[in-house]
Amino acid sequence: MQVKEIYEVVAEDFARVNALILEQLHSDVPMVEKIGHYIIESGGKRMRPLLVLLCARALNKAGDDKALLAGVIEFLHTATLLHDDVVDTSDLRRGRPTANAKWGNAPSVLVGDFLYSRAFQMMVSLRDLKVMEILSNATCVIAEGEVLQLMNVKNPDTSEAKYMDVIKGKTAMLFEASSHSAAVLSQASAADEDALRRYGHHLGMAFQLIDDILDYQGSTAELGKNVGDDLAEGKPTLPLIYAMANASSDDAQLIRQAIRKGGVEHLEQICKIVQDCGALDYTLQKALAERDAAKACLQNLPDSPAKSALSALADIAVDRRS
Repeated sequence: MQVKEIYEVVAEDFARVNALILEQLHSDVPMVEKIGHYIIESGGKRMRPLLVLLCARALNKAGDDKALLAGVIEFLHTATLLHDDVVDTSDLRRGRPTANAKWGNAPSVLVGDFLYSRAFQMMVSLRDLKVMEILSNATCVIAEGEVLQLMNVKNPDTSEAKYMDVIKGKTAMLFEASSHSAAVLSQASAADEDALRRYGHHLGMAFQLIDDILDYQGSTAELGKNVGDDLAEGKPTLPLIYAMANASSDDAQLIRQAIRKGGVEHLEQICKIVQDCGALDYTLQKALAERDAAKACLQNLPDSPAKSALSALADIAVDRRS
């Protein structure tokens, strides 16, 4: 199943989500709407809202609540992007200048706050306390993951276990919350609820691990962001952690110094090191294991186009080039 076919499974629902998002971006403050529209309409995959819709469809959930939940998830995700770009001093996302590059840090942070607040307003409209519990917990875990990542910046002694904790919080948690809350809203059985919660977790882990790889073998045109951004920010991601443990002592020392300093002065050389020492292959194998774990979580769901799409989504998460 190709990407287009996955979206076609929930095309009607997706159209409702897009309309809802634009409606909920309304604000009496022009800058809020301007920045909100800029980031929302910048061409992202909307993979997390897609996950909500596919999970709900796999469980035969009817009604507009699933579109509202998908909109909540997209607003939460977009808020994190606005804040992350400020923290990371990023200037390119999805092939366009970041909001902070165009309008400055303060407006970006404040509009991110608006999107968080609007998400919780929408969440209340769902009138489901368990969904609110899942999503409010997720926002706390995501924030903790971001702080943990900040603590590890420019620290070449970050362990693989610590890095896995970072990506569980900052990336996998929102995937997990998307599939879990969709299952709860769909009144799934306890077994199906747990299976879809775990599916979202493993999907998110696979997605982030591939992001780690692409930072060292992708292209700016395909990624929509600068290659080497992680290294420029001094982030010790899994390819670097593995390379420091398995490359030659001179190569490991070069990577350690690059992490401590930040910047991309030695990017080309470090890209070759992580390739030659097997760091990218190691990270890919980790991503493939997460993909397989995600797909295994689906085995007891009834066969349907949505179930097939969820399985294909796990494949696409590791096969993508951007």
